[in-house]
Amino acid sequence: MSMPLPHNIDDVLPHRDSMRLIDRLLDWQPESIVVEVDVPSHGLFTTADGVPAWVGVEYMAQAIAAWAGCKARQAGREPSIGFLLGTRRYTAHQPFFAAGSCLRVEAQCELMGENGLGMFACRILAGATELAVANVSVFEPRDAMAYLESGEA
Repeated sequence: MSMPLPHNIDDVLPHRDSMRLIDRLLDWQPESIVVEVDVPSHGLFTTADGVPAWVGVEYMAQAIAAWAGCKARQAGREPSIGFLLGTRRYTAHQPFFAAGSCLRVEAQCELMGENGLGMFACRILAGATELAVANVSVFEPRDAMAYLESGEA
């Protein structure tokens, strides 16, 4: 069963301006999220061939950030910053995402510890075609600003 969606992606994602790479929130559930990306023809990562497939890791990470932002909003809190720790088995089935295409990014929470460490199974699709897949590790400290100021980051 789907949860009510926030008004727009900016309500749940701390990334702004050219650093916000995802465009729309399609579906959110307590254990998963689906977002869309309009691959730009001009932008921070765009080349003559499109957007390099390695940027897909950031698409996945921002989908997870939006998931965490939805959970925060549901609990009556502001979205907080988190950290991409890494990926396992990132496989891209093509070297670039075509400019002008619309990508669907799905993230399924596999594990979320009380300490803020999490693992998500993610994939990127264009229509029914899977373009990339990975397991993504993240960390969301309870108080991100205090964590950053402590020098442990």
